[in-house]
Amino acid sequence: MSHVFHRGAKAAPPIAVSASGLQIVDQQGRRFLDASGGAAVSCIGHGDPRVAEAIGAQVARLDYAHSGAFTNAPAEALAERICADTPLAMDKVHFVGSGSEAIEAAIKMARGYHLARGDAQRHHVIARRQSYHGNTLGALARGGSEARRDPYLPMMTETPRADPCFAFHEKAPGETQAAYAIRAAQSLEDTILRLGPDKVSAFLAETVIGATAGAVPPCPGYFARIREICDRHGILLILDEVMCGAWRTGPFLACEADAVAPDIVTLAKGLGGGYQPLGAVLCTARVHDAFAHAPRGFVHGHTYMAHPVACAAALAVQDVIATDGLAENVARAGRWLQAALADRFGQTREVADIRGRGLLQAIELLRDPAARHPFDPAMNIAGRIGAACRRHGILVYPGQGTIDGRRGDHVLLAPPYTVSKDEIAEIVGRLGQAVDETLAEA
Repeated sequence: MSHVFHRGAKAAPPIAVSASGLQIVDQQGRRFLDASGGAAVSCIGHGDPRVAEAIGAQVARLDYAHSGAFTNAPAEALAERICADTPLAMDKVHFVGSGSEAIEAAIKMARGYHLARGDAQRHHVIARRQSYHGNTLGALARGGSEARRDPYLPMMTETPRADPCFAFHEKAPGETQAAYAIRAAQSLEDTILRLGPDKVSAFLAETVIGATAGAVPPCPGYFARIREICDRHGILLILDEVMCGAWRTGPFLACEADAVAPDIVTLAKGLGGGYQPLGAVLCTARVHDAFAHAPRGFVHGHTYMAHPVACAAALAVQDVIATDGLAENVARAGRWLQAALADRFGQTREVADIRGRGLLQAIELLRDPAARHPFDPAMNIAGRIGAACRRHGILVYPGQGTIDGRRGDHVLLAPPYTVSKDEIAEIVGRLGQAVDETLAEA
């Protein structure tokens, strides 16, 4: 009898006892290929001895010091590394314990920035439909995952939402990508004007939409237009890169590929690679300087902010990525993964779309792709594919609600940056077996 309150209250999951590289082993000795890094977390694979050594050395040297009284060397070094790894003008890094905490800090940072400048009326944070920003109440309120939100709606603050940039479902027939990008971005300006520009604090968006819709990259030009709109109305641009950042899609920040410079960026997952819990909020000097000149500074904090062991682990993860040339492998392996998915599922009628960037890729399944009709949500196609994958010894990240938060199925893949061409072939092969079995029973 387990005393752990597990995610699924009806049954306890198997016990994981060891992990190395791409594999996780459970108590029964079953081996699983971790093709999604948990939730796009394990970016350098499991059990790297260099990271374990760094964690042990840091615990022996300094296990904890409250950030209200001290800074620490790993936090200082990691912040310097993060700012150096992007050509964008990120100047300060605020360390927290998770992606949800990072989002909470980011939206409070945006509010505090405007307060410090005397714009006390600016409080709305506009997000997008079909987004996911975390599971704490503040982050969940901004997200568009309706199934996650429903139980807690009476407890949430109201969040205005703009349209997503989701060309597969939202682009009109015959409309060009460029025209659609402008139309999708215009939804933000329409929302701003409806609320009153002087009442909007920030716009929050995932650079590449992750868990809720399944690895959806923006159309070219979309974020350039978003940046123009934010600047015109004095609104901060917050990009959520908890899943797609830290080299996952190619560059250190995914938004570098979109030639957009945000004011605030959130990171987690691939920053610490799962070796320790860690999230971060990056901001420009302009944002930070507003607090430096304000009477109260940034009114926010957590007990484990800038935890020295977590920061030491993340610094070691980033060292491994640099030393082993893993950022370069993301681009190569991303092309291999995309090609393998296209080859395996190109003739599978119900696989309606294959998309993503770098090592964040997904397949979307529809009952009738030509008519864009999804499977009945009660069939739980994505969940059944996930279960079939486990039977075939592979771990993926299935998702429902792809289209509107309730309807639609996708399966997300996010293998480690170390993944080889042969491992990709094995991942896609096993996924193919699981998809075929599930569709045959549907």
